[in-house]
Amino acid sequence: MKLQIDNLDGRGPQDYTQLIDSARLPQVVRRLNKPSVLKVGLLSNGPNFVVPVSGARLTLGRTNGQDVFSGYLLSAPSYEYLGWGEHGPVYRYNLVAQSDEVALDRKRLPDRVPFVGRSAGNALRQMAQDLLPGLLDVSGVAELDPLASYDPDPQKKFSEHVAEIALEARGSYRAGDGAVVFTSVGAAQYALNESAANFSAGSLTLEPVDTLLNDVTTIGNSEPEAYVTDYFVGDNLTLKFYLSQTPFSQFSDTIFTEEYSGSTLNAALWTKTDPANAVAVSGGKLQIAGGTGSDGQTLINFAEKIEMGGALVMQHGDAEFHASSAGILGGLYSGAVTAANCLAGFQLSPSGTESNIQAIINGALSGTPMTTVSGRHYVLTTRIYSLEVYREQQIFHSSSHPAGSGLGGAELAADVRVVLEAHEIDPANPASLIASSTVLYDDVLTNAPGFATYALINAVNMNCDIAFTRMVQAPGTQVRSALPGLTFRTRLVGAQSDGAECTIVSGPALDFFTAYVPQANEAIEVRYRGTGTAIARVLNPASIAALANGSDDGVRGVVRRIKSPPARMAADCENAALAILDDGNISGWTGSYETWSDFLPGVAADIFPGDALQINMPSRSANFTAIVREVAIGVKDLQGEHSDYKITFANDAAETLSFEFESAKASIPIGLQQLNEDQVASAYLTALTGAAITAITSTTVSIDTGSGPISGGGFEVRWSDTGWGQANDRNLVGRFGTQTFTVPRLSKAQGYFLRQYDASVPPKYSRYTCALYVNYPA
Repeated sequence: MKLQIDNLDGRGPQDYTQLIDSARLPQVVRRLNKPSVLKVGLLSNGPNFVVPVSGARLTLGRTNGQDVFSGYLLSAPSYEYLGWGEHGPVYRYNLVAQSDEVALDRKRLPDRVPFVGRSAGNALRQMAQDLLPGLLDVSGVAELDPLASYDPDPQKKFSEHVAEIALEARGSYRAGDGAVVFTSVGAAQYALNESAANFSAGSLTLEPVDTLLNDVTTIGNSEPEAYVTDYFVGDNLTLKFYLSQTPFSQFSDTIFTEEYSGSTLNAALWTKTDPANAVAVSGGKLQIAGGTGSDGQTLINFAEKIEMGGALVMQHGDAEFHASSAGILGGLYSGAVTAANCLAGFQLSPSGTESNIQAIINGALSGTPMTTVSGRHYVLTTRIYSLEVYREQQIFHSSSHPAGSGLGGAELAADVRVVLEAHEIDPANPASLIASSTVLYDDVLTNAPGFATYALINAVNMNCDIAFTRMVQAPGTQVRSALPGLTFRTRLVGAQSDGAECTIVSGPALDFFTAYVPQANEAIEVRYRGTGTAIARVLNPASIAALANGSDDGVRGVVRRIKSPPARMAADCENAALAILDDGNISGWTGSYETWSDFLPGVAADIFPGDALQINMPSRSANFTAIVREVAIGVKDLQGEHSDYKITFANDAAETLSFEFESAKASIPIGLQQLNEDQVASAYLTALTGAAITAITSTTVSIDTGSGPISGGGFEVRWSDTGWGQANDRNLVGRFGTQTFTVPRLSKAQGYFLRQYDASVPPKYSRYTCALYVNYPA
């Protein structure tokens, strides 16, 4: 073996092999999804000895060119005085190095928006590129599973982020020889059989672990629960209306604000395609002057996809037009960035020396255009409202559901309301700063895609400056109102300086600005999702029956609060419980095996954490597949390249590779529904997301559920969100077999809670309640 050290002095790698202390031969420890560590001692050989410096790069390699370790010194070596030699004092220098990714760990991740809709491998490559482009070869990084959303916290190191991504995707990574390898756990498999010629029985330890589980309760994050609609009426005086529930997303959260400082676009936010050199950043503005004359060629694309869920406010910018323009500003696209694929955006077209601004929806122009006025500014804003906050389930893994075949990941269908507005600002008229915006489009995109591409600029021939761009996760409330005899219109929620008419305040309450007080008899509807905790309980009845014995009912239960992967919804908790049950149905094993490098299991050239070991030990009643968790390598013979390997392993039943749990006080509702494993996929009916109140009198309320009843089923209506089921009539308003029906109204403020049910025995119900709340004068 050869130890080479590059001391960053311009001489390149130098051979230190002959200086290795025989009492401190190299030791390498490889750990699963963590940096590897090398420890070695060097003896000084006289005044010409060069002490390795902090940051020096080390490689320990075999003569065949295969590196056992490559990395960097974490700090200057510590030293021990050993006495006086022929050339003066003799010291032992103790070196500690970490593998190649430490070079990235020393850098601060740039501030960036969360990765959305990217594969695990893509996110890893992007972070490596952001930190030190080209330092590590990432061609060995596999894609693995998609990540619904991953937020790269700059407080964490690169290796910590990679470990988190690996956990979510059931992957394993290692860095060495100037490259990163990222692959699925168990991609490399080796057999460890007691019948093998070089097997050493005395070097194998096996420990069974009692980990059988058949009753798993999983607790996740706060989740959006009831589909709520609150009904109010204006009186020309009241500005504040109190909501019946706390909205799931009550407050705003700025995703990014781009002020276009400097002379280039922020690469963490934007990618540019500009064959005509029409785009520049100067004077604190994004300047567009021209284009190729063709659609889809001059583009400023947002770096991440847009999840079409919850409430999102996208302010494409304060645009000032200098000449007539053609193209699309602030477009959301379902595929390639072309006008035909534009789900929603602002189409610009020439109107003499000015420009028309018009909504483009699903590739077609819609509504009345607004014509620009020279010298004025236009803040163009897209508002997205979806009652489905998340458009894709999280993916969970077990040992039998590896990367690429996890549980979950289903897309969630949703209709999305889109509002396109233009706020015209006249610098000569300060009042225009708080004037209401002009709504160019306000309607629903049915069955909208879960994710979209966002292009700030798709310039055919565009001539304008943009002063800022902002994206805000807004309070998830849709506010609409209508005067008697007129159709409903969306009331814009946000800051008054952005042209909004109302806001959501603590209470929780809807608060209108003074200039937009609801008029007498103006009907107001507020739609949002209520708040709850994602939780599920899933059982394996076959295992329970098999373990039952006498007074032991066979139940082996556990409650787990999931930290990672994030369980954002009850359906996520169910899939997480299924994955835990999957590994909880097999016997747990841990162990270790020591052998020479010449006799590695399966005649492997090397063993790494994340590799699979197929253990076949009939004499110990052990036959299982384990994953290598750590490999400790002790070099014993440098010249002969013989090393001692200690391989530590465990299967997922003993030590999970797919979850990180946390301890926290958990409130589990009494009567939480228990599901058998085979019931999870079909346990619930769809919620009544389209239910609405159609008429209100002093004594009655008419309800349209939005869809007809299931054959043999109907709609259950209760005074409170409890007691669902055929056996409980305590708070029952009634059960109805028609889409429309009338229920009594007992007070000024009255709530109704709806779920649909079917004809099965016992009947299935909707997972989430539809809550309709009336607060009208009696």
